[in-house]
Amino acid sequence: MTATIIDGKAFAETLRGRISDHVADLKRDHDITPGLAVVIVGNDPASEVYVRNKARQTEEVGMNSFKYELPATVAESELLRLIMELNIRKDVHGILVQMPVPEHIDAVKIINAIDPAKDVDMFHPQNAGKLMTGQLGPVSCTPLGCLMLLRDLHGDLSGMNAVVIGRSNLVGKPMAQLLLRDNCTVTMAHSRTRDLAEVVSRADIVIAAVGRTQMVKGDWIKKGATVIDVGINRIPAPERGEGKTRLVGDVDFSEAVEVAGAITPVPGGVGPMTIACLLANTVTTACLINNLKPPSDLTA
Repeated sequence: MTATIIDGKAFAETLRGRISDHVADLKRDHDITPGLAVVIVGNDPASEVYVRNKARQTEEVGMNSFKYELPATVAESELLRLIMELNIRKDVHGILVQMPVPEHIDAVKIINAIDPAKDVDMFHPQNAGKLMTGQLGPVSCTPLGCLMLLRDLHGDLSGMNAVVIGRSNLVGKPMAQLLLRDNCTVTMAHSRTRDLAEVVSRADIVIAAVGRTQMVKGDWIKKGATVIDVGINRIPAPERGEGKTRLVGDVDFSEAVEVAGAITPVPGGVGPMTIACLLANTVTTACLINNLKPPSDLTA
């Protein structure tokens, strides 16, 4: 048995097409152009590439893109001042501060300073609380992308046993809440879970977001289960040449693909969905800020 490969890149392309249509509708019917502001502090190469991709894709779907590049030495007060300005700008509907920020800046203070109505990453405690209490609204980008892939594959998730490996505020916790909302039976696990392999072996759905290279082995996976690998880890790839590397996930793909019913690859699985869902969240916040109903096909 070889698993079906879940093509996140193709799904994200389709999703961006729907986003583009909704943006065109907002422009035509309401004279609203959703705007996304992305702030990057410092010159981390990986973050710079990610921010460039966000800006390019934002413009490609017809939205306004505002990019702010600040030096690594910028004062925390200066960054907070910029966020306050973006909070009150009418043409900005989404604000994202690229993490991590330099050590002299309090990341929690920065997240809390963003207007919850414009928090497209859904890190603000007010938005996390809404998800926890089952209130409708935008949700964290990566978990939203995972949920969309699962719904596309299975349709109704009701009654399925799901194991989420990882307890981060970014992925693990909101992912568990979304699965609960879709009537899954959810187990939260992590690197210190006892008998983790046995816990995973009972799951119909495995979400691996623990941040450990190829930790989840093929013999952990229940035959026919769906595996969503959120991990992005860079390892040496001497076969590609001296000093070369390649990306792998938190799941040992070569083993798991022989057991699972469906699995996301790394790269090309969850990654492309994250930026697409960031754009979807920006459309959603633009609608909510203007007292309009968000498109149901862009939300959880």
